[in-house]
Amino acid sequence: IGLTVYAESNLDKEVPVYVEIDVNEHYCLAQNIYFEAGNQSLEGMAAVADVTLNRVQNSRYPNTICDVVKQGLKDPNGEMRRNMCQFSWYCDGLSDETLETYSWLRAKDIAQDMMYYSKHNGLTEGSTHYHANYVNPTWSYHEKMRLIGRIGDHIFYKEEY
Repeated sequence: IGLTVYAESNLDKEVPVYVEIDVNEHYCLAQNIYFEAGNQSLEGMAAVADVTLNRVQNSRYPNTICDVVKQGLKDPNGEMRRNMCQFSWYCDGLSDETLETYSWLRAKDIAQDMMYYSKHNGLTEGSTHYHANYVNPTWSYHEKMRLIGRIGDHIFYKEEY
């Protein structure tokens, strides 16, 4: 997958710049957006992508998008333990198949944009955690978790260490 963007040159002319985006990383990010926030606004979907990318940049988490998305506890056979993943959809026992729906197409577009602009956004102010607004996880009360705010159906936190 490639993305052509236009950058300003020193002569005030727009110059096309081709940016290569890893297909597998793009797919993992799009899946995470789709399954975590596919029914939300563009801002809500982008916020989930932002947290995923913030984790990639944080030394406490894996350094690829796919490894961040697929992070979780495994059983002795190397299989993911049900409901023990960083992102609930990945090991909830349900199908991870994506259908060519409007939500999936939006998720792919947002993933592409966020991968390109990830160093320039900050939508969630560096958040590395979030949860749905209808749950109340104990980790959210930890003294190192700073509440950032709410976007769509999710509440965002930044871990301060």
